[in-house]
Amino acid sequence: MRRHDPTSKNRQGADVGEQYRSIILYTDESDRKEMDLYIDKIRPSFSKPILTEVKKLDEFYEAEDYHKNYYENNRFQPYCMLVISPKLSKIRKEFGIKSQD
Repeated sequence: MRRHDPTSKNRQGADVGEQYRSIILYTDESDRKEMDLYIDKIRPSFSKPILTEVKKLDEFYEAEDYHKNYYENNRFQPYCMLVISPKLSKIRKEFGIKSQD
């Protein structure tokens, strides 16, 4: 597990509720098969069942403008500074990605 826990149902970190469920949406069967193969591949590395839902994308709703690019537009808000920024720093360090700040 890197920065996401696929074994938690309706929760990611301190955020709880169905809107925080782990889900992968696909648009065609070849993507579905690839996702299933990957989940099968990583399953042995977890001590609990993987609860990530794999579901066909039925309908897409574009986010309201205030949700778009939220981190980029709000990086000095407490949640961004205390939760998102540290996660991004860890990912950048782990994968050798230089910060765009």
